[in-house]
Amino acid sequence: MALKLTTYRKGSNLPELPGENIFHSNDLFKVYAETAGYTPILIVASFDGVVTAKILAGIRTKHIFLPPFFFHRCIIFGNGEYFIEESKREDIFGEMLNHLTKEIFRESFMIEFRNLNNSLFGYKYFRENDYFPINWSRVRNSLHSQSRADERTSPSRNRQIKKGLKNGAVIEEVNTLNDVRAFAKLLHKVDNSFFRSHYPNTEFFESVFKDMIDKQEAKLFIIRYKEKIIGGSLCFYSGKNACLRFSGGMRKRYAMQYPGVLAAWAALKDAFDRGYEHFEFMDVGLSFKHHGYRDFALRFGGKQSSTRRWFCFRWKWLNKLCIKLYV
Repeated sequence: MALKLTTYRKGSNLPELPGENIFHSNDLFKVYAETAGYTPILIVASFDGVVTAKILAGIRTKHIFLPPFFFHRCIIFGNGEYFIEESKREDIFGEMLNHLTKEIFRESFMIEFRNLNNSLFGYKYFRENDYFPINWSRVRNSLHSQSRADERTSPSRNRQIKKGLKNGAVIEEVNTLNDVRAFAKLLHKVDNSFFRSHYPNTEFFESVFKDMIDKQEAKLFIIRYKEKIIGGSLCFYSGKNACLRFSGGMRKRYAMQYPGVLAAWAALKDAFDRGYEHFEFMDVGLSFKHHGYRDFALRFGGKQSSTRRWFCFRWKWLNKLCIKLYV
């Protein structure tokens, strides 16, 4: 029987699906659907009614300074999730990629695949669909081989953590919607331009709080000083891995409390204490010699590795130009 591909765009039509990868889950689909400026697309592959693979894409509106002042960009984390023997996965991915690309380009200008566990997976099919790769960096901490959470953290980082706590900063888990809103507002307010250029709006974090926290799929941490929230982080949990999705702090005004350091440390220590095997700092940037966020992440004791991201534009001539530049 031929492979059947089904596209879901509305949460009300979404069936219960197998899997433990949070980045291709029903719950993250619902978070996208409930967030203004985001549109989820879920592709499910099945043989004879049995689900064999799925891949979730999130299309978001990106504002720019030139007319038309916005464009739609699609982000996909990983290559999807599979429930079939490994030898067949790449061919199924090829079918899904071809279908997904056509679906997304109905409303999006650009597609980006990031955080790939195997940078060679699907190489043939990416190229067939005019995608081009750019080398990227990855920072992961192997927690299962440590006896303490701070075993591999740099001495200077450990001093900052101790000093921040000594100077009155307190680490807490978010347990109210008011704190969620304050955390979201903080991320947009603080100067984190060297970390990332985009944070979702408050609805995204509210939806994560309502739909994912109780299921232990995510945690929100805040750093509080004299009743004021000065830092925070959001961590996703996928299988045996913890992924630091967003993190930030008021590092200038409250420099002696080290809120940015404590926000990342809160998520890392919690992942270690709860027995996760790996902790990943997401979005650590291009493979430049120096990069602010990557250098920040490496001082927590993780290891840097090289991977790639795959990009594709709606305009074929632009893809051809990028292929000449990067491939």
